[in-house]
Amino acid sequence: MRVHRFVARSRIRASAAETFRWHERPGALERLTPPWDRVEVLARTGGIRDGGRVVLHVPAGPIRFRWVAEHTDYDEDRRFVDRQIEGPFSHWIHEHRFEPDGDAACFLVDRIEFALPGWLAGELAGLGAARERLTRMFAWRHEITAADLDRHAAARARGPLRIAVSGATGLLGSALRAFLTTGGHAVFRLVRPRPVPAVDDIPWDPAAGRLEAARLEGLDAVVHLAGENIGSGRWTKARVERIRASRVAPTRLLARTLAGLKSPPRVLVCASAVGWYGDRGDEVLDESSGPGDGFLAEVCRQWEAAAAPATERGIRVVHLRFGVVLTAAGGALARMLPAFRLGAGGPVGSGRQVLSWVGLDDVLGAIHFAIGREDLAGPVNVTSPEPVTSAEMARTLGKVLRRPAGMPLPAAVVRLLFGEMGRSLLLDGQRVLPRKLLGAGFCFRHPSLEAALRFELGRLDRPPEGVDLRFGAESGNPG
Repeated sequence: MRVHRFVARSRIRASAAETFRWHERPGALERLTPPWDRVEVLARTGGIRDGGRVVLHVPAGPIRFRWVAEHTDYDEDRRFVDRQIEGPFSHWIHEHRFEPDGDAACFLVDRIEFALPGWLAGELAGLGAARERLTRMFAWRHEITAADLDRHAAARARGPLRIAVSGATGLLGSALRAFLTTGGHAVFRLVRPRPVPAVDDIPWDPAAGRLEAARLEGLDAVVHLAGENIGSGRWTKARVERIRASRVAPTRLLARTLAGLKSPPRVLVCASAVGWYGDRGDEVLDESSGPGDGFLAEVCRQWEAAAAPATERGIRVVHLRFGVVLTAAGGALARMLPAFRLGAGGPVGSGRQVLSWVGLDDVLGAIHFAIGREDLAGPVNVTSPEPVTSAEMARTLGKVLRRPAGMPLPAAVVRLLFGEMGRSLLLDGQRVLPRKLLGAGFCFRHPSLEAALRFELGRLDRPPEGVDLRFGAESGNPG
């Protein structure tokens, strides 16, 4: 058996104890799973302490493997190990080390020892793929760990918070929950009643107008993300009403309930969208710009207005107007990828319409920032400071994927296939700038489109600064 060794090492601007705790808290596995890697967590018990187990479904091309890992060698604030009990490798041991570098920094070291199945056949078929996957994954993992710890350190003076999140099982909500829990915050999910609720569930039924107000007493913050996906199908008359109802009525219910509490949260952070501005061509827009026309603009106005009872109660309300959120895990980017990977992607319509976008990780950072900044209220644009045209998006995505991107999707075809939904989401445009966030000191991790796409897709042209990745191999049985 030929045993291979891989080491990823980087310096983290947090103590070994804090970096270890980040890895031990709920949500760490989700934060460390790259968005392009469709790993599914089937079960887990015992955390990272000795005897803890996690069961995963791991993709490898068209095949999905069941992977069972067991944790051993737990040494608080210093190291833990996970060993493959069942999975695609003949041998796999992953040691996580946290080496102090003074009181306020450490070296994060991942040491992996692995052997491929089938010896020579496995070597020929799988070693290159294994090396590429490990390099992509651990470059990403070390970058996300360092960035998360930096963001949490900047807000440490507030201490751990109690935060309720609606839409917590959706793409954005589940990512936010993992980010917040690894930072030490207690997160409660606003979810519809279930036969066996989890301890962190707060039951609510917006359609019936029911919400357990007592469970909201004493919270520090509420983040409201719930709403029907606007891009999952044609906008029939019935669906248009569902989109409106899924935003306006739940927001009003939540705001009224919070306003009636004896001890309301200090802040309500509500999702909104840049659709508020309507189709504005190349006009430069910020939070002081007036509203636009059309269905999305109308819904956004009603959506934001529904939070008025919370504002009148003295709760700080922040309306986060999201641009197009880019992540390989879902949404617009995930829908674009199949065509672009085949070399069949390209600009939509004229290609001149402006796309105000933002990477998922900067969305999480902006929500976290909005929770803590007492001087931030009202509309806040959550968009990259560098919007692009549809043509620029296509060229950049093609460059990152190393594929041609010159096959346009004509506007007439968009209207035929998608109707009003296609016109509003694909052919309309807004050049929206995040002036309030920038003015308050928020730092975007990926302000440029190419950097954001390389991060989201694991297509870095070099490892992040300070991250050292090395391979080695030796023959013989593993120790």
